[in-house]
Amino acid sequence: MNIHELVAELRETNDSKIVLLVADGLGGLPLQPGGKTELETARTPNLDACAREGTCGLSIPVLPGITPGSGPGHLGLFGYDPLEYRIGRGILEALGINFSVGAKDVAVRGNFITLENGKIKDRRAGRPTTERCVAMVEKMRHVKIPGIEVFVEPVKEHRFVAVFRGDGLGDKVNDTDPQAVGVPTNVAEGADEASKRTASVANEFVAQVGRILKDDAPTNGCTLRGFARYPKIGTMKEVYGLRCAAIAVYPMYKGLARLVGMDILDAGDTLESQVARLKQAWNDYDFFFLHYKYTDSTGEDGNFSKKVEMIENLDAAVSGMLELKPDVFIVTGDHSTPSKMKSHSWHPVPTLIRATMARTDGVTEFSESACLQGGLGQFQAKHLMLLAMAHANRFGKYGA
Repeated sequence: MNIHELVAELRETNDSKIVLLVADGLGGLPLQPGGKTELETARTPNLDACAREGTCGLSIPVLPGITPGSGPGHLGLFGYDPLEYRIGRGILEALGINFSVGAKDVAVRGNFITLENGKIKDRRAGRPTTERCVAMVEKMRHVKIPGIEVFVEPVKEHRFVAVFRGDGLGDKVNDTDPQAVGVPTNVAEGADEASKRTASVANEFVAQVGRILKDDAPTNGCTLRGFARYPKIGTMKEVYGLRCAAIAVYPMYKGLARLVGMDILDAGDTLESQVARLKQAWNDYDFFFLHYKYTDSTGEDGNFSKKVEMIENLDAAVSGMLELKPDVFIVTGDHSTPSKMKSHSWHPVPTLIRATMARTDGVTEFSESACLQGGLGQFQAKHLMLLAMAHANRFGKYGA
């Protein structure tokens, strides 16, 4: 019996409400040894109060020492073992913009980049506006590859989705993004015959885009990441018996939620509009996933003070969520993104559970160092939904 089978056996129905607030890339590092992280630096009276009233710990997104992407990080939080469900980012981006992915499709997430003398100058093309992204995608729709249908759709800022549709395509293809500047893009290569066909298509796509956009700096090239076909995965309704809703701004996180069967609610573009949408939908669902991006993007930019500011903005919005009196209120992140590293990291993520059934643990503030002392200890993120269900009194007893 696997965990999902056990959950399906033990789950019970009641009127409880669960809110999972995910501050993307929440965890951080001090800039100097002995200093404070971004979360420890920020003023967070609301989150600190939740920590005092609940129980805290540190979640491990995949395994100790393993740095996760956003896909594995979120799937773990939703209770899906990220080692079992390896889902490429392309599918998540495509689902995030509600693109209908078919059986012959391989989807891939694209980044606009800035190329200079054949080398990458900026991996995100200076974070262009979404309007520029749309304009560049319109040009890219002129890409033609014999025997393959090519679809290109804008996502947001520097991101787009490409979908290759044809017979005999595989998804075991490396990223063309080398995750570095001052070097050329990687050549796509396939691990089997079907994936080699996809790699050939991808290389031709990148070459044609380079010719089409050569005079459009800073968006004069692209990289491709996360080649993926549509996976088989049970929905959260099937596993947990919950009516689930996602309130997210960025398309990829909508895609993650759609993949596991959540309803995607129009959330606007701000944290305030997300909280307002939560209030509007409160009576219609049992489980709410709220996603907050800016703790991650500021970390990736290496902007310590800005990440502190984004954490404080999040804290200010928490009071509006608590006005609804959720039975279980969880705050965590899908991974850490320390400003010091300018990237995702393997460091465990601060996590709190505020609920009537919570056993308080003496933690008085929400921070990495304080959560290390909390009653949840260090646990794998894939077990968080078990804790959510238990604190919502939605499990019966296991065994006689």
